[in-house]
Parts: sequence; structure tokens; C-alpha cells
Amino acid sequence: MTGLSVFSPLPYAPVLAGLALGGLAFSSPVKADDTPNPHVGVHLSERSRTKAVTPPVHTQQNRSAHSPDWDAFNAGNGAASGFGSMAGFGQVRWAEDWSDIVNTPPEQRRNDWFSRLKYIRLNESGSIWLSLNAEERLRYVYENQPMMGTAGKTNANRVLLRNLYGADLHLGAHVRAYAEFLYGVAGGSNTYGYQTGVQRERLDLQQGILEVKGNLLGAKAGIIGGRQVFLDTPVFMQSARDLTNAQQTWDGIRGYAIWKRFRVDLFDFMQTNKLPDAVFGDDTNYSARMYGAMTSTTLPAFRAMGKKSQLFADVFYIGYLYSGSTASIPTTTGTEAGSSRRDNVGMRLWGNIGPFLTSLSGVFQGGQFRPAQERQPTRAVRAYAVNASLLYNRPDLATKPNAGLQADLFSGGSYHSKDGAVGAFASPYFPLPYYNDVTLSVTSQNLIGVGPLATFALRKNLHIKLHVPFFWRESTQDAVYGTGKIYSWRNGLSGGFIGATPQTQLAWNFAPHWTWTHDIAGFIASRSMRTAGAKSDAFYMQTLEFKF
Repeated sequence: MTGLSVFSPLPYAPVLAGLALGGLAFSSPVKADDTPNPHVGVHLSERSRTKAVTPPVHTQQNRSAHSPDWDAFNAGNGAASGFGSMAGFGQVRWAEDWSDIVNTPPEQRRNDWFSRLKYIRLNESGSIWLSLNAEERLRYVYENQPMMGTAGKTNANRVLLRNLYGADLHLGAHVRAYAEFLYGVAGGSNTYGYQTGVQRERLDLQQGILEVKGNLLGAKAGIIGGRQVFLDTPVFMQSARDLTNAQQTWDGIRGYAIWKRFRVDLFDFMQTNKLPDAVFGDDTNYSARMYGAMTSTTLPAFRAMGKKSQLFADVFYIGYLYSGSTASIPTTTGTEAGSSRRDNVGMRLWGNIGPFLTSLSGVFQGGQFRPAQERQPTRAVRAYAVNASLLYNRPDLATKPNAGLQADLFSGGSYHSKDGAVGAFASPYFPLPYYNDVTLSVTSQNLIGVGPLATFALRKNLHIKLHVPFFWRESTQDAVYGTGKIYSWRNGLSGGFIGATPQTQLAWNFAPHWTWTHDIAGFIASRSMRTAGAKSDAFYMQTLEFKF
């Protein structure tokens, strides 16, 4: 080794960064070659926006900078690969591959001081190299009546600061290790929820993985073990929980294989326990497990309405094992504690047909609910979800508009039933808030949601998203559910209409590495909900984010 040699990357593409607590996200500017994400709602980061575009039939030209080449699964800025969106930066930073900057002209590399930290050669040949990354995110949140007025606070003002620093060490072509460290600070007035461990976090290991990869039977394959963010699930079922300071991470293992037109991802995880209040105190929550398999196939390309068209077919199985408060089910007077196994079998057809972006998915959820109280019968689970969206996309226009409709149905059950099948679809692992309701007032359980959705590029570095979903209970014999909450209202409710959540997001990438985002939303409760005791809520969130 003759010393450190640092190469600089291409100038960073504008990044409209946001919540990895993103289905339609503002993590990057809309580009003409953007394609829908393989997950419901076109999820490209947890600050969700609709990526507008025609998926290319062949994808080398659609490969994002600083990203592995996943052939057909470069679609959605690489999100179709199962590792999240790669637009400027990755949703998970270890999905980035900065080795390509060695081919970048030196004058371009010098445009960005941080380039010297993205590819640090540790031996003469460059086979061993290190990449550093960081994120500083300052967020302010105002809520007038959080959780429909049931949070116990009014006019809550929360200030959140997240510090994330990561190092990606590549040991040749087949082995790499990644470590990411988190420190989270939270304050404000009339605050709530800070005792959960997901906002205030002492210095801890947020992600730590070891990956072994190579070519296997013609596929790009690998095994990733350790603590990691996992994004290869539908966003209405599970997300990175980026709304909070601490993202949702998992302790376990995944194995993947990606061919030119088919891929498979196998995984078995336990949820990371964020509750221990100590430096490097996070451990494993053995009462929350997620495991399964995701597959995706590219169907034959075709032309429609004069445009190249491409559809993808995803088939998956996702199993949940969980207990505690998230496993409780409603009764006529409260909730019943227990544990649950949920077996999710689903399929999704997504892609573009001419200028239309389309997605249709269905999930059957089986399994069983086991009451905590002795001598109570174990109950079967029979639940389902259906999700669809249709968006008209015009990337050739100056504002690159996407406009259309999103509709969702999550089955409900009956709180009167004591021994019959449980019919309420369960989403215990933090569905993507930007998919339907950034205020977290409702979630993917006993819910019908329908509403218009649109995104526009006001300027190259300024984007706006509008979404106005209207919500009903799928079963009027079941409760209203919020994120991690079952509301107490029961027989006082009349009819199924819950209310609406108009929401807009404005994201401005005002300088390299910097993004300023404003989320404005409100939950408007129906008359029946107000009569039962629910309150409407005004929500505002401002986020200033720096990344390299």
C-alpha cells in the first residue's frame, strides 16, 4: 500500500430527500427515465411521491449513478431490485456503489468537496476501499390534536434532530462490511411518544452488516447478515419508519439472487429493540419476527399508445410473528391481549401501459390469534387487502405532471365476535405514512381509502405533491385503527365514513446536499366521528436535511 488515494464522484444529482418515513416520495427530482417502484404506491423513499415515467424495456441506460447494475430491475431508480430507490443517494446508504467515480473526469470530481470521502482507496490496486456518508436532519412538527385528540396533548410542538454517520468497507469484489451510527435528540413543548425509544436515541449502531456476494447460476447473488433496514415489502405493510429519528431496523439475514428478468429475495428477521436507554444498548426484540420470500418477474415488453410499455409481476409470502400491544384485537369494551401469526400471500402487477402508470395488488392474510388469557380459544385469521393506482404521466412537459387516483381496501372484522375468525388486516410493522396518512391518524386496518393524487415539478429543484384521500371503515362492526393504536370508540359510531386527510408536500433542493421540505396536512373527522369524540387535527412538518 502506497498511501491513501481519493477519487471524487460526479456532481451529486439533486436530491429531494425526505422521509425514509416513502407510496409516493420526494427523495429525488423527477427524471424522464424514472420508473415506478415495485411496491404499492410507487415508493421511492419514505417521503413519498409518485415517480412519473415510462419504465424502459432495457435498463442499462436507466441505471442510477453510483448504483449496481440490476438489469431490468434498474427500474424505479433501482428500487425494483428490492434495495430501495437510488436517486443521488440511496434509501439505504449501503445500497450505493461509489466505485464508478474512478471513471469520472477529475474536473468533475473536484466540483464537490465531499467527493474525496466517497471513494478512499486503501491499497494500491483499489480492490480494498472505503466510502463514508452522513446525514444531519432537523425536523419540526406541529400537531393541533394528534391521533384524533387521543394523544393526551394539544398543540404539540416537537423538535427532532437526527445524526447518522456510516462507513462502507469493500474487501475485494465479494465481501464488504457496513456500519452506521445514530444519535437522536428530541425536545419541544406538549410532546408525546418520546418514551418509545424511536425519537430520543443515545449513540448506537443503527445498521451493521456483512455481505458476501458473487455470481451464482448466472445471477448476481449475495447473503447479507446483521442489523439492517429492509425495504423489499409492500409499503402499506412495512416501511423504514423514517418519520421518526430512529428508522425501523431488523436483526437477521437475507439472501438475494437477481437474474436479467427474474429475482428472488429470502429473509428472516427479528425487529431491533430501540427501548434500552443506554449507549449501544439496542438489542433484539424476539417477540417481533418477519420472514418470507419476494419474487419479481419482468413480463414481455410491448408498445401501447405509441410508447414502450413494461409490466412486472411480483409474487410474495411474508410471515409475521408478534405479541404485545400491537397484537391486541378490539372487543366491545376494550381490547384483548394475545399473540398472532400472520401469513401474507400476495401478488402485484405494476408498470406502465403507454403513458399510464398502473399498480394492482392483492394480499390474503391467514394465520391465527392466540389469546393471552387461558382457556380462550385460538382464533383463525381471514383477512385481505386490495390496492390499486392509475396515474397519467407526462415527463415531456415542463412540470412533468403525474395525476390520477389511488384506492385501497384493508379488511375489517367484528369486535362482537369472541371465537370466530379474525377479519381485520394487520400491519404491525409501521406501514409507510406517506402512502395514505402522514398524520398517522389512520393506518392499513379496517380501512377503505380513495382519493386523487398528483405531483408536479414547479422547477427542476422544486417539487410539489398533492394527495386527498377519503376514508371509510371497511366493516362498521370493527373499530377505527391508527398507527399502533385501536381507538376506544365503538357503538357510538354510526355509518362507515371516517373523514379525509388532505395533504401536500413541497420539497426544495436549494443547494447541493441540502433539502428543505414542508408537509402540510389535516385530518378532517366526519360528523359521526366527532359525535363519538374524535377531533380534527392540523399538521405541519418542516424538515431541513443535509446529506453526503
